Amino acid sequence: MWEFVNLYSRDRGCNRFFAIQKALQPIAERDEFAARGLKVDNTSTLNAWLKEESKLGNPALEAKVKATGDPFLKMALAWSMEVNARIEDLVFDVPPFPMVRESLAKIRPMADVIVVSQTPVEALEREWNEHGIDGLVDFIAGQEAGTKAEHIRYATGGRYAPDRILMIGDAQGDLKAAKDNAALFFPIIPGREEQPWKRLFEEGADKFFAGGFAGQYQAELITEFDAALPAKVPWQK
Repeated sequence: MWEFVNLYSRDRGCNRFFAIQKALQPIAERDEFAARGLKVDNTSTLNAWLKEESKLGNPALEAKVKATGDPFLKMALAWSMEVNARIEDLVFDVPPFPMVRESLAKIRPMADVIVVSQTPVEALEREWNEHGIDGLVDFIAGQEAGTKAEHIRYATGGRYAPDRILMIGDAQGDLKAAKDNAALFFPIIPGREEQPWKRLFEEGADKFFAGGFAGQYQAELITEFDAALPAKVPWQK
């Protein structure tokens, strides 16, 4: 379920704490798990925190744990801290996809560029710095700075018309963040990343700067993107 939610579903790219919720719910609904004695813990306190908090990172969760002492939230915080430690220990020497560097270099002289992500900012800064591409963006925003939609709004509000804002992403959450800001969207198809990045470099960026991105071109891109990932696991109707 964890791989399905985070890699192969329409929820890929969501905040890690939403991923807990989205992975446990189908497990709780499946009779085969219950028949084998697998019981999912009550996630009501996590569900409530996800509704009330937008800066879904360890600092906000740590403050909530200190305030409530809730055992499930305490477990979620311990898990999240271990995730960060393992990422720092294991994730290195993983270069960007082909044409990422070239696309950023092409876009950067003509636009303000920010990273919009639900990954902790420390990991983002470390990985972008490792591969020498941090200098191709103006700002790196992680989960501590709020939702993806908030990142876009903070960076663009009162500065750019919606049709002069382009979100590049590989998850439905990225598309939603763009729509929430009436911005344009260029999808990177999961599992076929090389071709979309090449298309962005050779065609998409030029259409955006020339004003020919909105309309049929974007609609075709989004149709292809929507068909790439399922919304539910196979046993859900």
